[in-house]
Amino acid sequence: MSSNNAEQREIDAEQAYVDAVYERLDASAKVAQSLVVEGMARGHVGNEGGLVERDAMVYQASLRLSALNAAHDGLVFGRLNMLDGDSRYIGRIGVRDADREILLIDWRAPAAAIFYQATAQEPAGVIRRRVLRCANDKVIGIEDDLLDADNAPDDLVVIGEGALLASLTRARDSSMHSVVATIQKEQDEAIRAPSRGATTIGGGPGTGKTVVALHRAAYLLYTDRRRFESGGVLVVGPSTVFMNYIERVLPSLGETSVTLRSLGEVVDGLRAMRHDEPVAAAAKGSSRMPAFLNRAAAAPMPGSPTEFRYFYKDDVLRLDAGQLARIRRNLLSGGKRNRAYLKAPAALVDALWAQVAGDRALEKGEEEFVETITTDDRFVDFVEDWWPPVEPIDVWRTLPDVIDELARGAFDAVELAALKASWQVGEPSIEDVPLIDELRYVIGEVPSTGGDEDDVPKQLMSFERREREDRNDRNRTTQSIEDDGFAHVLVDEAQDLSPMQWRMLGRRGRYASWTIVGDEAQSSWPHPQESAAARKAALEGKPEHAFRLSTNYRNSAEIYDLAAQVAAVAVPHPDLADAVRRTGELPVHLTVGPAELVDTARRSAEEILDRVEGTVAIVAATDRQAELADQLSDLLAQHPDRLRLLDGLATKGLEFDGVVVVEPDAITAESSAGWRTLYVVLTRATQLLTTVGTTDGWLSRIA
Repeated sequence: MSSNNAEQREIDAEQAYVDAVYERLDASAKVAQSLVVEGMARGHVGNEGGLVERDAMVYQASLRLSALNAAHDGLVFGRLNMLDGDSRYIGRIGVRDADREILLIDWRAPAAAIFYQATAQEPAGVIRRRVLRCANDKVIGIEDDLLDADNAPDDLVVIGEGALLASLTRARDSSMHSVVATIQKEQDEAIRAPSRGATTIGGGPGTGKTVVALHRAAYLLYTDRRRFESGGVLVVGPSTVFMNYIERVLPSLGETSVTLRSLGEVVDGLRAMRHDEPVAAAAKGSSRMPAFLNRAAAAPMPGSPTEFRYFYKDDVLRLDAGQLARIRRNLLSGGKRNRAYLKAPAALVDALWAQVAGDRALEKGEEEFVETITTDDRFVDFVEDWWPPVEPIDVWRTLPDVIDELARGAFDAVELAALKASWQVGEPSIEDVPLIDELRYVIGEVPSTGGDEDDVPKQLMSFERREREDRNDRNRTTQSIEDDGFAHVLVDEAQDLSPMQWRMLGRRGRYASWTIVGDEAQSSWPHPQESAAARKAALEGKPEHAFRLSTNYRNSAEIYDLAAQVAAVAVPHPDLADAVRRTGELPVHLTVGPAELVDTARRSAEEILDRVEGTVAIVAATDRQAELADQLSDLLAQHPDRLRLLDGLATKGLEFDGVVVVEPDAITAESSAGWRTLYVVLTRATQLLTTVGTTDGWLSRIA
């Protein structure tokens, strides 16, 4: 029998089993759907208990239905032929037959662990490991690893070159996919690490750090669903582009209840898309920033009144700037700015009553004075203007006006100019989001006025909810500080986090376990020691479990050899992985005149698009993006799903079949982390890499 016939016979046999699993999956989905319908019907019984029962039933049935639907594509992906003659099928979720016998083992279950951990050196009772390649519910290919040849039956069929190597040669598209069928032993150990404390996953580019971390999130939800589903799992990545790239991984593993946020979206109600230029970004992310923000939060809002005069009976009562400043300090000494909001009127009234000296006023007494002044619109308006409840975004908008006065030497002249220029844009950048979050905690939330306040006269409540007509609702945070926490925080590209971003994430993971993914050689943050201190503070002494992934599955060895030379310039001792495949395709370097640059980049991209099946990226420095977008608009429009134009930071975590790097010297000169950024850019290419530049200083440096 020919090898093709043998393979088709094996595929047909596996298809029969897969069909049986899908029949049970469909039956389970019908049961879940019927429970949703039944649960909704229980809401009509006419009592509160029926509504509670309905909500619980509908919620649980809907979760099950979502998991079943999400796992439909490629449900069955693995089979183990065991030494004792049994076969185990491994899949994205667990499935049982009508008699409750196991048809499919969830990949996260202990019984499935040997699918990833067995090796030819330690087969652990496994003779053959088979990976099923499926398109929806159809088996389209199989790849076998023979782990125990000595005990293999004579008639055992072994197909293919091995699942891992087969997967490495396939084209990349616009989304990351799960690697649940090809997880390697060192990756599996990181996935199944203890849930407590912080698990750190390190390693060079292409080692699978991100996808391993996402599989770890799915594993944690499986092993302790009550804790992690109720407390929430937060996945944070560097950019919206990156989050769009990974968004399908967890649903494909049967998990649909995870919160995915880019760094510009961590704070509810904010969505920042742009980065600041390097000087402003470094200043905003610095550990010098919190002290300045504390002073800005305590300062009067620009335009606040500095004096109040009031005529009462025979007295002229006056609060000047000095008196108002003392009252402000006293209020702030008792707590956060917004927490003092309810106490401000009483503090002002006390200061004014202390000035009352006329006989008529004293005869009427303090109670009538309080009644009179707190119902007077002049006083009400003054209090609203002098101590309004403020949103973090309101204080953030004052920063360019107060930084010269309140920075107190924290920033030099260049940084001050860069900060003020960045804030003139008017909309928060990605680097501003941690500042606004810091202000949320510094100013506090406006306390509810629903209950009694011991030290605040009730008549002072009349203006507390007055809407300010000029208040703009854009960029207002929409969630209470008390709801910020999660049960698990997964942060990717952690080496790029600034101290301020670590502070922001630390608030969300104060009582959480963590998964931290990163590689220092790829860091874009210019002050690693400062960031390391902030990271330590964010973890608050949690025990750490470190895992290093050592094999580069992404890049060809030819591409990674070049990238490794750049890494050696970028950092003293880079963590270099071992590339497992060679293609014979060396990187191409083209040096041209300025007039030829764009045309050469265009031709290079077109050539790569013709040679590869998947995606291609053109990468250039940030300040060249607008110009190149215009000059290459027609080419980008011709290949909307395959060709991207990106700057270096935007390529973080992504991969492409081919990459064209425009002006590498401009990338290295863009910031103090420029060489590390170029290292990242070069390691995005899986098959073909071309660099195009008017200079070649970077090549001379690594020669």
